[in-house]
Amino acid sequence: GKVPASSIIASAPSEKNLDAWRESGCRTTHCNLEVLQESTLVFLATKPHVLPGVLQEIRPAVGPHHVVVSLAAGVTLQTLQWLLPAGTKVLRLMPNLPCVVQAGAMVFTRGSGAGDEEAALLKSLLSSCGLCEEVPESYINIHTGLSGSGVAYVYLFAEALAEGAVKMGMPGGLASRIAAQTLLGAAKMMLESGEHPAKLRGDVCTPGGTTIHALHQLEKGALRATVMNAVEAATNRACDMAED
Repeated sequence: GKVPASSIIASAPSEKNLDAWRESGCRTTHCNLEVLQESTLVFLATKPHVLPGVLQEIRPAVGPHHVVVSLAAGVTLQTLQWLLPAGTKVLRLMPNLPCVVQAGAMVFTRGSGAGDEEAALLKSLLSSCGLCEEVPESYINIHTGLSGSGVAYVYLFAEALAEGAVKMGMPGGLASRIAAQTLLGAAKMMLESGEHPAKLRGDVCTPGGTTIHALHQLEKGALRATVMNAVEAATNRACDMAED
């Protein structure tokens, strides 16, 4: 809601990818150069293997007034700056899927040509889509393992929570809704309280109560170690993809 739809122009090779933009009131085109002519803030949201060709195409139209933001996984600032004119204001952004419901987690890093003004602009615009933090570029792949892929880990956990309730006799639809609200509430408490999750977890436990008995089972299943291993595996894969 921070930018009028009429101020946004989107370019894509096919009509299919542009339908949603038109429905939102944005202008559309099949010409990438038209986007550069009409805009100062340019987002590059392509597949990584497509991006070099796009950069080669738009390079002659990129000027000192442009701010270029890449969402392409694995394409480093060094590569972006090499493929664009010297001194271009370049930033690299990594969002996650819940941005579509304005509850995303995003990190960005800036190139040598981008200053505080460009970083503040990007953070301000993206704050409407969720949490947005500036980080060193080395954190981008970690963010992918933690939050980009981490959404899927949470879905798996939510599914397991709901199935546990179904096993005990609760209807599946109700169990899924309660599982989702449980995750939402727990996450909101973490963000709003600023407390370490271990502290909040301890607050739920009462001596000899239901929670500590359940946590014992999770510990026997090595839940924490397994999740840590998952973040490590996804981060390492992101690093491998960047090298490819």
